[in-house]
Amino acid sequence: MTVKVRRQRPRRRVFWALVAVLLADLLALSDTLAVMSVDLGSESMKVAIVKPGVPMEIVLNKESRRKTPVIVTLKENERFFGDSAASMAIKNPKATLRYFQHLLGKQADNPHVALYQARFPEHELTFDPQRQTVHFQISPQLQFSPEEVLGMVLNYSRSLAEDFAEQPIKDAVITVPVFFNQAERRAVLQAARMAGLKVLQLINDNTATALSYGVFRRKDINTTAQNIMFYDMGSGSTVCTIVTYQMVKTKEAGMQPQLQIRGVGFDRTLGGLEMELRLREHLAGLFNEQRKGQRAKDVRENPRAMAKLLREANRLKTVLSANADHMAQIEGLMDDVDFKAKATRVEFEELCADLFERVPGPVQQALQSAEMSLDEIEQVILVGGATRVPKVQEVLLKAVGKEELGKNINADEAAAMGAVYQAAALSKAFKVKPFVVRDAVVYPILVEFTREVEEEPGVHSLKHNKRVLFSRMGPYPQRKVITFNRYSHDFNFHINYGDLGFLGPEDLRVFGSQNLTTVKLKGVGDSFKKYPDYESKGIKAHFNLDESGVLSLDRVESVFETLVEDSPEEESTLTKLGNTISSLFGGGTTPDAKENGTDTVQEEEESPAEGSKDEPGEQVELKEEAEAPVEDGSQPLPPEPKGDAAPEGEKATEKENGDKSEAQASVFRALVTRFGFRVPICTLSSLCRLLFP
Repeated sequence: MTVKVRRQRPRRRVFWALVAVLLADLLALSDTLAVMSVDLGSESMKVAIVKPGVPMEIVLNKESRRKTPVIVTLKENERFFGDSAASMAIKNPKATLRYFQHLLGKQADNPHVALYQARFPEHELTFDPQRQTVHFQISPQLQFSPEEVLGMVLNYSRSLAEDFAEQPIKDAVITVPVFFNQAERRAVLQAARMAGLKVLQLINDNTATALSYGVFRRKDINTTAQNIMFYDMGSGSTVCTIVTYQMVKTKEAGMQPQLQIRGVGFDRTLGGLEMELRLREHLAGLFNEQRKGQRAKDVRENPRAMAKLLREANRLKTVLSANADHMAQIEGLMDDVDFKAKATRVEFEELCADLFERVPGPVQQALQSAEMSLDEIEQVILVGGATRVPKVQEVLLKAVGKEELGKNINADEAAAMGAVYQAAALSKAFKVKPFVVRDAVVYPILVEFTREVEEEPGVHSLKHNKRVLFSRMGPYPQRKVITFNRYSHDFNFHINYGDLGFLGPEDLRVFGSQNLTTVKLKGVGDSFKKYPDYESKGIKAHFNLDESGVLSLDRVESVFETLVEDSPEEESTLTKLGNTISSLFGGGTTPDAKENGTDTVQEEEESPAEGSKDEPGEQVELKEEAEAPVEDGSQPLPPEPKGDAAPEGEKATEKENGDKSEAQASVFRALVTRFGFRVPICTLSSLCRLLFP
């Protein structure tokens, strides 16, 4: 019998080999699609992930708990995190760091640095002359800045997420307090870079909570505006937020739910930690009284004993929230002496009486910033662990005048879930139902500059000008362009915070310097000397307040225009061909976009410049810039807000009023072409390059 062997064709083998490689690549790609969120609280953090097949899940740590203490213990050759570090706090309190987020972005003379030193005297804070900040001196060989310590914690959170997801994770959304200023937000971003994380967004924790609430109640949102107040009292601070939910029409997806931050109020130091410190001081006094006749040392001088008392105060606060009294007891508190004392809720409330008086403060601030009354608020929802204290709820309920307080949200995990939903929405690997988020600027930002003016013939004086770039409670992300039309030489301008009158005297001291940066422009005079025959359209500075609330100065450029006349007989063949092709496709001639054959950067309507009013002839324009990408031959450099100059820019923008459109059309028909170009304003060490369309 003859057996025929049918050989496979080489082409078919190559085909199946390519299919196998493609499938392997797809499987490998699916293993790297996860994103994470970190709800970074003062006392603990919650980590959540989204990966294919696992939508919005809270990560369990190594002890199978859903929240992890933000504590780090640093030794010469090892580091401990989370619960392991918390247990080390008793044995080695000096090397165990906690609540270090309060030092982020703070200079050494900031009141919060002194407050931290008073709360935790076991830590040695030394001055960093280069950054004008402080760092932790663990030993003569070990010292770390607060940003480095936070970077370690974020790296640990990443490892927890990767172990839970069983795949590498790089993209993350991190929550920050809404009252963080530019320096504090940049400190968090720096820490994330140290941890190797790609931050998709720094989202305000109150916004993340509001997003989580809206996502799970999407069906309840309609075209009628609903005003909800979230009162969040955590361990370190208290934030009150007024949010409006409503269905709005979007260009991309039609009618979609939207949340808009309408009002914000906060107290940086009102929280559970201050209550625990009051309890710790009370327990320390009781222990000293018990040993009064024994010539014993003050327990406050023993860091280990104070660490034990703080842990017991934390437990006692939680128990007294549900019970009228409880017995505090610590075995071997100091010198092998046990401590036992009875504590009541009445005593606790007396110790924190002044703190409870501050509970309504953030509510009033939020209502004032939103320009609303309590009658317009439909519901008040509690968020944060410290809101479980009965006295807090009692005082708050009286302040808002409602029948009851809403407790229909997970007070511990809401921010983490909202942040991870935002992470999935920002990631290219997932597609989620749209939910429009309109966050609000808490601290206004303005530009200040001085210009010489001639009030009378031969009499010159200096005029100080202020222009608000981003107003308080205005939406972001947002881009703005400010045009300086009266400068033909090098000049400086300052980027500062605006009116901070809503902050109290102590908050202003904590806030620090109100100057963000000073921009020194060089090359302005050279550009005017190089192109004396061209018409100047001003010096344009492009600002960007991104999704993380971080301000950057993208670029500064000098804009020139000129008119070039051509005779009809000399119309080029290419021009005729271009006009023919345009007519074939039914394209009309748009004066400001088609005259020079380039796409222009579209800018939105002009927004009024706040601050001092211009004198006659003063022409400082403030515009909102569209976020559409601009393609040109140049490669813009990364934003450098504190540099002396700006990177190279975009193509020319033709700004003409509507009443000039007919005149432009007639000029175009007469074959008079207006050429526009921009000259980047550079430092003396860089090359100014002319960017033709």
